[in-house]
Amino acid sequence: MSLKTIVYVSHADGGDVHAMEMNPESGDLSLIEKIPVSGVAMPMAVSPDRRYLYVCLRSEPYSVASFRIDPETGRLSPIATTRLPDNFAYISTDRGGRFLLGASFAGNKMAVNPIGPNGWVQERPVQVFGTPRNAHCVVADPSNRFVYVPCRDGNALVQLRFDAATGMVSPNDPLFVAAATGAGPRHAAFHPNNAFLYLLNETDGTAYAYAVDATSGTLSLKQSVDAKPPGLTGNPAAADIHLTPDGRFLYGTVRASNTIAGFKVHPETGLLDLIGHWPTEEHPRGFNICTRGRFLYAVGLHSHHLQSYRIDGESGKLKPLKRLAMGQGPNWIEIVDLP
Repeated sequence: MSLKTIVYVSHADGGDVHAMEMNPESGDLSLIEKIPVSGVAMPMAVSPDRRYLYVCLRSEPYSVASFRIDPETGRLSPIATTRLPDNFAYISTDRGGRFLLGASFAGNKMAVNPIGPNGWVQERPVQVFGTPRNAHCVVADPSNRFVYVPCRDGNALVQLRFDAATGMVSPNDPLFVAAATGAGPRHAAFHPNNAFLYLLNETDGTAYAYAVDATSGTLSLKQSVDAKPPGLTGNPAAADIHLTPDGRFLYGTVRASNTIAGFKVHPETGLLDLIGHWPTEEHPRGFNICTRGRFLYAVGLHSHHLQSYRIDGESGKLKPLKRLAMGQGPNWIEIVDLP
């Protein structure tokens, strides 16, 4: 049986999620269905077992819609919509799929909500943890023992210990890793070998490479590189960051220039070498990479389109493929291989 891959795109203005099947050879996307939701659909997360999709609704009442993913078709069945402690700019699950982690930009906090055995997020959080200003992302490391929260205007990356049995977090030592003045930490992503974490800074357009201490979970900055294209002035508004599944290439979007930056990742040191910059959709708030590392998809919040690219397996360069009209305000992409 051939592998079936589904691409989900949320829409801030359209109030829905598009489910599309990916052609594994061409990267073409075919619409399966449009699923309405009851608010401004923005961040999404997929459970580690690929059975559930979570869609965060950033309009009042702030909530998350839980969906069951059909293992044969990728269609979504609504389970429940649950109130959340705040307006979350980013959601993810822990590595065991038992807890939903949320970062609130406006509320300066992160929260942990349990996920029930039937896949829907429970309303009462197990913990709400105050952060520096404008928490913008929350990710658990692959060992599921540590959690990290970039805070844009707090100009810090919060380091937390994570108890996978209870969902509780506690301060690591040190609690904060400071960024350069005015950098604006936004989104983070782990290398698949768990030895490196990469951070994209919104305000100065840099990408940081950190080494991760496997015992303590603490971070050490190894490199800062520029993700914005040459000649760009003002706030670059860098947005999203992802690595290919094999960890060989890293990409980040820059909204002010409507570009994607690409880097080659050194396999031993984790350091980054610039490959190039490619034009993309207007205001590329979100993008993602298919699970085999062959295709990259970027959406334009303001252009209402999706652009697909083929990733060259040797160089990491992007080749534009097709442009696809979407609903209003596409902003987040999740990609799932059906179990």
